[in-house]
Amino acid sequence: MSPRIMVTGAAGQIGSELVVALRKNYGDGNIIATDKAVTRAQVVPGVLEQLDVMHLSSVERAIRAHKVDTIYHLAAILSAVGEANPDLAWDINMGGLKNILDASVRLGVRRVFWPSSIGVFGPDAPKVKAPQETALNPTTMYGVTKVAGELLCEYYWLKHGLDVRSVRYPGLISSEAKPGGGTTDYAVEIFYSAIQTGQYTCFLGKDTILPMMYMPDALRAAMGIMEADAARVKLHRGYNIAAFSFSAGELAAEIAKHVPGFRAFYAPDSRQAIADSWPRSIDDSSARGDWGWKEEYDMPGMVADMLVRLRRRPSAGEKTFNSTVGSVH
Repeated sequence: MSPRIMVTGAAGQIGSELVVALRKNYGDGNIIATDKAVTRAQVVPGVLEQLDVMHLSSVERAIRAHKVDTIYHLAAILSAVGEANPDLAWDINMGGLKNILDASVRLGVRRVFWPSSIGVFGPDAPKVKAPQETALNPTTMYGVTKVAGELLCEYYWLKHGLDVRSVRYPGLISSEAKPGGGTTDYAVEIFYSAIQTGQYTCFLGKDTILPMMYMPDALRAAMGIMEADAARVKLHRGYNIAAFSFSAGELAAEIAKHVPGFRAFYAPDSRQAIADSWPRSIDDSSARGDWGWKEEYDMPGMVADMLVRLRRRPSAGEKTFNSTVGSVH
């Protein structure tokens, strides 16, 4: 019997693609896509419902109405936006998560997915191969909410037996969704600018190295951990997962192989401090050993596939991002 799955934040960067993948696996009628604004959620085809995760009664009503037994809770404020409005980041990231967990316990939801992030790491974490277990002392409100969220998820597992599963996502690169306010969003913007203008000014320094992942692998990770046998999921906080790491300059050089004449410039802004607080690479051996995580894309493969996908889209040639620093978010 197929699960009845509700996705919050379904019009966001991950949600808009995850809903499509889930519907392919489980059938259109078993996936309920929800988002705060119906006008945003309408970009996702199929069953839609307006839902503000800050209202517990609304969350419970949606679970009951659709007989939901599985939730992918994606509604959140990302890192750069969170630093601009830390109160909002705390309220939505923590309040929304607690409402989902409380409603799940009360109404017998079987399993919950909640994405954590490399934002949990702070300047004192190892920069190379940051381990699963290490100091978690983030210097951003986004990171604070991710650490607190991991602990809250584990608490609900220990206290209530709620099967919450989570991965620590690196920076995500998507050919389908536009950036949503993250520090790693340059790695999406740069592709559009390469096609549109032949140049890009990056808000991070040329030598800034961060862990990244292509969205198809990110979707596989979410569904993979949720489909794994319960005995194999030994952590109910966030599993480190990794695919590849690169510097802003290395990404630009790889794109230039496919876009002759492409030039990148660098003008670091306030997001540089956030990037500098994160590891350059991640040790994800626990996820690989426990439930079989393995990426499919390397960096060159991601770049080639991104450019093919974007060039097929008529709107990709329209100027979406300015190539000057500070023009986004």
